[in-house]
Amino acid sequence: MSVLIITILNVENKVLPLPAKLQIILAMSNTTRRVFLYKPEKMNFQNKTTDISYLLTEWYKQNKRDLPWRDISDPYKIWISEIILQQTRVNQGMNYYLRFIERFQTVEELAKADEDEVLKYWQGLGYYTRARNLHKAAKQVVSDFNGIFPTQHADILKLAGIGDYTAAAISSFAFNQPYAVVDGNVFRVLARVFGIETAIDSNSGKKEFTQLAQNLLSESDPALHNQAIMEFGALQCVPASPDCNNCPLISHCRAFELNIVSKLPVKSQKTKVSNRYFNYLFIEFQGYTFIQKRTAKDVWQNLYEFPLIETDQLLSSSELIENDYFKSLFDDVTETNILKTSNPMKHVLSHRVIYAQFISIRISNLSKSLNQFNQIKINDLDDFAVSRLMELFLEKLS
Repeated sequence: MSVLIITILNVENKVLPLPAKLQIILAMSNTTRRVFLYKPEKMNFQNKTTDISYLLTEWYKQNKRDLPWRDISDPYKIWISEIILQQTRVNQGMNYYLRFIERFQTVEELAKADEDEVLKYWQGLGYYTRARNLHKAAKQVVSDFNGIFPTQHADILKLAGIGDYTAAAISSFAFNQPYAVVDGNVFRVLARVFGIETAIDSNSGKKEFTQLAQNLLSESDPALHNQAIMEFGALQCVPASPDCNNCPLISHCRAFELNIVSKLPVKSQKTKVSNRYFNYLFIEFQGYTFIQKRTAKDVWQNLYEFPLIETDQLLSSSELIENDYFKSLFDDVTETNILKTSNPMKHVLSHRVIYAQFISIRISNLSKSLNQFNQIKINDLDDFAVSRLMELFLEKLS
C-alpha cells in the first residue's frame, strides 16, 4: 500500500502546519511519492535575502553580458533579437542581428523588402521559416497596426511566428508587462530549483512550468526578472556540469539537495531523425551555371540550389550517369564532362541529417531540359540566398 507524504515548506525550507486550503505549486514526484507544497502569494516573499526573484536579479546585475538588444525598449529590435536567438547561440547570432537591423532599420523597411533579400540576410542561421514569418509579420504590423508595433500581449500573439514565449519576451522587455518568459533556460532553472520531474515537453509540464514561472515573476520589474532568470540558465544553471557550489540559489535548490541536478529537466519525447541523400549538379557552361528555387514545403523552402538528384544513398559516378533524371538533363548535349565530385558532406538539421555531394560538370552546349532552371553567371551566385550546405560548397569554390 502506497503512503502519500505531504510536507509543507516555506521559502526557508521550514516545515509548516497544513492549512485548510493551499495552492499546489509543485507536482508530486513520480519517484519519491512526496509532495512539497509552497505557500502561494505568487512567491512574493517578504524576506528579500531568501526571495528567489531577488537573488536572481542581484546575480544578473553582477554577471549579465553586454548585449545590443539589452537595456532597450524598442519592440521591433527586441522582436528581431528574440527570433534570431530561438535556435541560435548568442555568439553566432550577434553579427546576424547587427547586420539585419542595419539593413532593415524599421518594421516598414522589413515589410517592403523582397523575401529573397530577407532570406539572404538570414543565410547561415538556419530554420528559415523564422525569416519568412518575420517578413510576413512585418507586413501584418503595417497593414493591421498602421506600422506601429502592437503594445498589447494579445495583439502581439496574432503576428506570424510569434508564440507564447516570444510574446511574453516582447511584452515584458519592451513594455515591462507582467508576462513570464519560459524558454529552455527557464525550464531548466525551475525544474532544478523546485525539483520538478514533470516532462517539459508534455502538455501538463508546459502548463505547470508556465504557472510556476508566472507565480515567481516580480510584479515590480518583470522585465528585469525575465532577463535575470534567462541569463542565469544560460550562464550559471547550464545543461551539463553546472557550478552548483557557487550558485546563489543553492540553499533553495531541491535538485541539489536530492542529488538529481544532472537528471533535470526531464524530456519525454525524442525527436525522430531521418537521413536524406542529396546529389547536387554544379553545371558549368561558358561562365554560367544553373540554379532553382526550392518552392515545396520542405527543408530550405524558397532558398536557391543547384539541380538536385535525391536518392536513397549518394551516387557513384557510374550510378549517376545511369540515373534517368541525369540522362534527361543532358540528352541533347554533345559533350558532358564530369570534372569532380566533392567529398561527402554531412549537414545536421533538427529532424533530418542531410548527406550531400556536389558534382562539377562541364557541358559543351545547352540542352532544352536546362531551361527549367535559372541560368546565371557563376560570379553572381553570392547574390542568391542559399542553405548553409550550399554556402560551404561555394566558399570552397571561391
